[in-house]
Amino acid sequence: MGEQLRRIAVIGGSRIPFCRSNTIYADKSNMDMLSGAIQGLVDRFSLHGEQMDEVVAGAVTTHSRDWNLAREALLSTSLSPLSPGITMQQACGTSLQAALTIGAKIASGQIECGIAAGTDTTSDPPITFGSRFSHRLVKASTAKSAGQRLRAFKGFNPSELKPVLPANGEPRTLLSMGQHCERMAREWEIERQDQDQLAQDSHHKAARAYDAGFFDDIVTFWGDVSRDNNIRPDTSLEKLAGLRTAFSKDSSATLTAGNSTPLTDGAAAVLLASEEWARERKLPVQAFITAGRTSAVDYVHDEGLLMAPTVAVAEMLQRTGLTLQDFDFYEIHEAFAAQVLCTLAAWESEDYCRDRLGLDSPLGPIDRSRLNVKGSSIAFGHPFAATGARIVSTLAQVLEEAGSGRGLISVCTAGGMGVAAILEKA
Repeated sequence: MGEQLRRIAVIGGSRIPFCRSNTIYADKSNMDMLSGAIQGLVDRFSLHGEQMDEVVAGAVTTHSRDWNLAREALLSTSLSPLSPGITMQQACGTSLQAALTIGAKIASGQIECGIAAGTDTTSDPPITFGSRFSHRLVKASTAKSAGQRLRAFKGFNPSELKPVLPANGEPRTLLSMGQHCERMAREWEIERQDQDQLAQDSHHKAARAYDAGFFDDIVTFWGDVSRDNNIRPDTSLEKLAGLRTAFSKDSSATLTAGNSTPLTDGAAAVLLASEEWARERKLPVQAFITAGRTSAVDYVHDEGLLMAPTVAVAEMLQRTGLTLQDFDFYEIHEAFAAQVLCTLAAWESEDYCRDRLGLDSPLGPIDRSRLNVKGSSIAFGHPFAATGARIVSTLAQVLEEAGSGRGLISVCTAGGMGVAAILEKA
């Protein structure tokens, strides 16, 4: 390893179409989808038989059968079986964090190439039994005789068979992400119409990008579908305004199914490498990862659950000497339209930037015509661990298409965390 840090090249990405939960991928597993996304990347860049230095991937909603998920998924592709797989998870920031982890090793010379990926399904949730019945099953499975097996069920009550569904809420607050974001919208006085406008724009931009062929190389045909099935080209402010609020019945509630991301199944992957590795294989470089940052907020004690990206971006800008206005494109994950608008409002707030971010002045506004120019999560959907890889792939191709420029990525996650990154065109 040399002392000089090397540039982290983004070669490009591939993903399967994202589909609403319990629709086209209802019978697909995390393994199925992750293998499909990685194979799409292999096909796009002719990596058949290629040995990757690392494949780092993960999922948020998992079964026990998803053990060693990254390694098992890559073994289902035509990559070299000598490629190691590393499974990791950081909620909705999983695959962006995977890209930053791989990137750091490329920069330091530890590895030459890697694939960052993520997958998630809410159509195939891990439904289990309660702990009492589970313990009975364990005892029965280790019993040495029929009598011991029967004794494991002594005192059994049929209520023990009630299934335990995955919790839809933060374990520290028992509030759902939508309920937390509803609080944020109220604190930052985010209007319903502004949320609906952002949601409408997301759908329209995504539809135009598909129609223009932007996603032809990124989205691979898989599972009998070639396009995300959540995009609504014909949505309008009138249609969105007619939807009921989803997370609160309070008269001040503003979040609806229309201005929030739907539960989604899907997977995405992105190929990263050193310039030398790419050059040897005659693979063009779309962009470079030049910075990254992960931060957290104390949401348990009333900080906004999804406000951590405001911190991550501010800290990253301080370290790089850039301003918020030094970007040609902004990719802010649309967990909810309100989350994006709260983030933008916070960066413009003198009080917030001084008191929470420790800055002498606000970060200021952005040019919103540069925001999520090809659509984002409200339109595409949000398979939790896959979103980071989707965004990196999209932004790298946006920069490639533009021929120059710099892009900012901001992703909020469960648990009050945020992941940020900067991509630049060569």
